[in-house]
Amino acid sequence: MVVFYLRIQVNTKPRIPMAQVTWRSKIYTVIFEAETPAGRAFDLVLLILILASVVVVSLESVVALRDQYLPYFLALEWGFTLLFTIEYLLRIYSTPRPEKYVFSFFGLVDLVAIIPTYLSLFIVGSQYLLVVRVLRLLRIARILKLTRFINEGQVLTRALRASMTKIAVFLGTVLTLVVIIGSLMYLIEGAASGFTSIPTSIYWTIVTLTTVGYGDIAPTTAAGQMLASLVMIMGYGIIAVPTGIVTVEMSRSDKAISYTRMCPNCHQEGHPVEANYCYNCGYKF
Repeated sequence: MVVFYLRIQVNTKPRIPMAQVTWRSKIYTVIFEAETPAGRAFDLVLLILILASVVVVSLESVVALRDQYLPYFLALEWGFTLLFTIEYLLRIYSTPRPEKYVFSFFGLVDLVAIIPTYLSLFIVGSQYLLVVRVLRLLRIARILKLTRFINEGQVLTRALRASMTKIAVFLGTVLTLVVIIGSLMYLIEGAASGFTSIPTSIYWTIVTLTTVGYGDIAPTTAAGQMLASLVMIMGYGIIAVPTGIVTVEMSRSDKAISYTRMCPNCHQEGHPVEANYCYNCGYKF
């Protein structure tokens, strides 16, 4: 009787049907993996739809076209949005760790790409924010297996991360100089030359130091012009400093080979096709 009771308990445990598991895994392979023919075809079609949706939004902003074809533009926008919404929900459904995808970079981009259309129901004109869908084109390097571009992108990313501390110190120094020079220019020129306040003088200093030179404010006294000349010369040297920092870090970066295979558990890319485990979370493929 005990054995029979245990068998009943074991047999009554809820199980996930094999068909359901296979269906989810197939969807995941098509949507997330660019190594398979089906996944590659899906991503290419997706890229075409993204480009078409951006073109439609851009054409709608033309007054003559909007007045004549507005109903068609709206129909196309909603059609694209519904397709992208279904795709987004399928991505959440098929991945074993939905929260990893939702809060990943591409997950947030996919969400932001569909929000403006729904937001346009409450805020007029917000549909033009749909141009953020171009961010989804960043997948093109992975889809088309442009590993060389992926490698170079990773080298640049590593260099920027390694340079963050030095650049932060550099920017802090520049901001200090900007405040000091702006205050000096305010004292030298004053409101008569357009330097009506210290914030306005700081604005002029930033514009001059970055070699933009709008020309809306200019010093008129000899002392002010001398200080302005010094700021202009400093601008060339200051621009060269962060460039040199990043260049040095890029030369130190290791240009390792990259892969496009993605871990379904943590959504980390860069796994060789023959890998059995994720190098980031240890998930078994």
